[in-house]
Amino acid sequence: MPIPERGRGSLGGAPGSGKSTIARALAKRLGAVYLGIDTIEQAIRAAEQADNEMGPAGYVVAYGLARENLTLGSIVITDSVNPIQLTRDAYHDIALSVGVPCLDVEVVCSNPTLHSERVEHRTVDIEGLALPDWQAVINRDYQPWDSERLVLDSAPLSVTQSVEKIVAALAKES
Repeated sequence: MPIPERGRGSLGGAPGSGKSTIARALAKRLGAVYLGIDTIEQAIRAAEQADNEMGPAGYVVAYGLARENLTLGSIVITDSVNPIQLTRDAYHDIALSVGVPCLDVEVVCSNPTLHSERVEHRTVDIEGLALPDWQAVINRDYQPWDSERLVLDSAPLSVTQSVEKIVAALAKES
């Protein structure tokens, strides 16, 4: 299966849905630049020596890094909850402005028991990052998508199966 030379894939979904695991595996498989919003936001918090809500700063940094790396000819994989259409559109618009294909991916976990277990038993791999508990995940404002995307259900799909579905969809986009 051909791998795209340039382009962008944006993975969004609720915390604990599996998107970061899939995004990292995809970036490794494609030799892509990986931009994780949790890493960016935690670095900003650490630099500011603050433990506050981030607002748009992390996303704005990710947009700039995505645009720069796409312009340099890299494949870019972005990993963020992407809870509102505004952020989803921004990532998509960046790819279009650089003239590269873009694939938006929503990762869901259709099994609430599995999803809650993932959320409650995750380990932190970013120093200082406080992960949300299950109640915070279900109370989070997450607007339904109104744009075309590939939807992956991480309950029945393995990480490898999810990555292969994304690679196949990217090959169609390029």
